[in-house]
Amino acid sequence: MTTSAPRAASVRRATSESTVELELDLDGTGTSSIETTVPFFDHLLTAFAKHSLTDLTVRASGDTQIDAHHTVEDVAIVLGQAIRQALGDKSGISRYGDALVPLDEALAQAVVDISGRPYLVHSGEPEGYEFHLIGGHFTGSLVRHTFEAIAFHAGLTMHVRLLSGRDPHHIAEAEYKAFARAFRQAKALDPLVHGVPSTKGAL
Repeated sequence: MTTSAPRAASVRRATSESTVELELDLDGTGTSSIETTVPFFDHLLTAFAKHSLTDLTVRASGDTQIDAHHTVEDVAIVLGQAIRQALGDKSGISRYGDALVPLDEALAQAVVDISGRPYLVHSGEPEGYEFHLIGGHFTGSLVRHTFEAIAFHAGLTMHVRLLSGRDPHHIAEAEYKAFARAFRQAKALDPLVHGVPSTKGAL
């Protein structure tokens, strides 16, 4: 294992639609303080932090009087940017992670490759799920949209599959927890890995 520097990042993004300030530590214990003004997204990010063992602080505000979309999207962009920054050159990481997570009737699988090549495959949500309003602000479509933003800006290959599920809340939370557990494995430092785990020599 060759990585010893702190794997932490702080990123700020300000646009006419939102302002986001985010700090994370990939080698944390899962503590979080999340305030995005979109309560259900706060819930999902708190679950991500807890189950990925990433310390995460988020302060965000935006034009939620129009829609939650801009604020949620910009937080996901910043989260991806911070992950990429904190990973550094990716020396010593496990690189791959796979998790299968149930939440009552919902069952989700996520597979993550810290590849440097952004790609998302997302499937299995029931027809019409994207139109469900969860918690008064968050639409089902934002689950996929946030995964796209995180994958693109963090440089992750992500496969997320919903295997079963009925309740919209359970579906979103199971998918986020599966992503968190898979990412936890992928970002973990492996004492048997020396340098970057790629035949190319870079990720």
